[in-house]
Amino acid sequence: MNCPFCKQENLDIVLENELALAFYDKYPVQKGHLLIVPKEHVETYFDADDQQIMAMHELLRKGKRILDVRYQPDGYNIGVNIGYYGGQTISHFHIHLIPRYKGDIEDPRGGIRKIVKNLVEYP
Repeated sequence: MNCPFCKQENLDIVLENELALAFYDKYPVQKGHLLIVPKEHVETYFDADDQQIMAMHELLRKGKRILDVRYQPDGYNIGVNIGYYGGQTISHFHIHLIPRYKGDIEDPRGGIRKIVKNLVEYP
């Protein structure tokens, strides 16, 4: 298997527990962008078991506390891409924890709704 998350090579690991890792994204959207992954190769969120999800959730919360201190962001986005058409480029389940900063985009209203054109205009 040629999975970069399974190899765990050159990952800037920030947090770890028995079932999951958190590390800085090599292609960050914003400074402090973290990825949280299960240690075992699991392709998507829907393939993960409850223990893996809870372990990742634990690191998500701990990672947020670290980023709060280190970067003082003004907000966050949490995202999971599932499948090719959902934007998943690495076939290993991962959660994005993306710090957001005042002024990083002109109008942040709607958050992730700006990924694709809305079916209904967001007020």
